[in-house]
Amino acid sequence: GQVLIRNLYMSLDPALRPQMSIRTYVEPVPVGGPMRATTVGEVVVAAGGLQEGEIVMGLGGWQEYYIADVKDVRRVLLPHGAPIQAALGILGITGITAYFGLLRVGAAIAGETVVVSGAAGATGSVAAQIAKHVLGCTVVGIAGGTKKCQFLTEELGLDAAIDYKAEGNLSDAIRKACPKGVDVFFDNIGGDQLNACLRRMRRNGRVVLCGAISGYDQLGGEAANKLTGIPGNIMASIVSSRLRLEGFIVLDYAKEWPKALSDLALWLQDGKIKNAETVVDGLPNAAQAFRQLFEGGNTGKLTVKIAELSRR
Repeated sequence: GQVLIRNLYMSLDPALRPQMSIRTYVEPVPVGGPMRATTVGEVVVAAGGLQEGEIVMGLGGWQEYYIADVKDVRRVLLPHGAPIQAALGILGITGITAYFGLLRVGAAIAGETVVVSGAAGATGSVAAQIAKHVLGCTVVGIAGGTKKCQFLTEELGLDAAIDYKAEGNLSDAIRKACPKGVDVFFDNIGGDQLNACLRRMRRNGRVVLCGAISGYDQLGGEAANKLTGIPGNIMASIVSSRLRLEGFIVLDYAKEWPKALSDLALWLQDGKIKNAETVVDGLPNAAQAFRQLFEGGNTGKLTVKIAELSRR
């Protein structure tokens, strides 16, 4: 019941950073063990109904080959024209996270104002597009740099983009972009960006706590105790404005993944959402590429190409 798989593409995700330091919803990566990563690859030695050459997805890690139980991998089925690595991004865990975070946790509906931090990143870019082009919300993205902000408005079609690096007062910038306030804040960053948007939430607003990448590098050491918290005046506003702040893990919705993937594939084919990605070539470049997640070096989903597909 085991198969040998040759990895083709590997996903790089911010959540891997805290897993290197502390226990999250999984145990930390053991010292000396292979770095975790979801991968797509081709079956080299078949078993259990899988055929040689089939494309599968699993926890293949930062390596060229791995052995897995058949039950721990799944076939990759993609719509016509979608690249293989899309199974790691918009048509994979990344897309599913945006889907449930926005629709279930954020409960966004047409006509509401949605702000997304990390909007030019993997999950943020999908959440922002669903909010704008599927639901019909007014969507403002927060990103770092003029180029990314132009990408959000010109390529993804968001209503506005805020360059947090250029703004002296981010809360004021959000107020100007969202004069009626914010109904849903999809947060991938935490820290100062979270606090700035909390100041602009409307009554009964919802805050989707998807990630807190701004503090991941400080986890597991003394610096973790110095991370920016939520000030008392904002805490008082959370209570008086009846806000709901909710974290989530996409595994909680595993039974509903097929419906989510079906919807995402349909939206992609219909042109309602676009596949934004950055692909880095070569496993030896993975560590340097991983730092891009924390330095703003990537746009969309970040993957590493490990090998060419052997069959055509």
